Amino acid sequence: MIIGLTGSIASGKSTISKMLEAKGYPIVDADKIARLVVEPGTSTIQEIYKTFGDEVIHENGSLNREALGARIFGNEEERENLNAIMHPAIRAEMLKQKEAHISSGANTVVMDIPLLFESKLQSFVDRVIVVSVNREKQKERLMNRNALTLKETEKRMNAQLPMKMKELKADAIIDNNGTIEASKEQLENILLKWNVEL
Repeated sequence: MIIGLTGSIASGKSTISKMLEAKGYPIVDADKIARLVVEPGTSTIQEIYKTFGDEVIHENGSLNREALGARIFGNEEERENLNAIMHPAIRAEMLKQKEAHISSGANTVVMDIPLLFESKLQSFVDRVIVVSVNREKQKERLMNRNALTLKETEKRMNAQLPMKMKELKADAIIDNNGTIEASKEQLENILLKWNVEL
């Protein structure tokens, strides 16, 4: 079974992903892959340089995330240009890693994809778990974690599909408003119900 794990920014999805990893499930992590595909010297970073110029590349050839982030947040066209470069590279690497886990004998692979619905990647997975929090908690966590202003926080939250829409598309929901123990118990119940094997 290929399980898609998703949520919204600061919903606590990474915590659930770590729980699954601790149980021994192989994780294909879209965020890690997004960093991997823009390592210095990759074709992806060369494309970014061609499109956005040297202001988004550090002198050592690595990506200047702050400069790029500042350019794309709130600028739909720039964000779409970046996505057109990043998404195909990330998808190809995600599928490659998933196939490698299956070839190694894994019965279940977890694909941790923050923008699973936004990127329309449901076809990559058999079932979807959405990690959900209420908007106030999400806002508070994001402001604390990333040291953002309220305006920046809301801008980032609004760039994603509303949590309620994600919940409607989910096969299972983990309500992450409570304790870590409560979330862990919900995860255990889902795995049991779905009869998930390692």
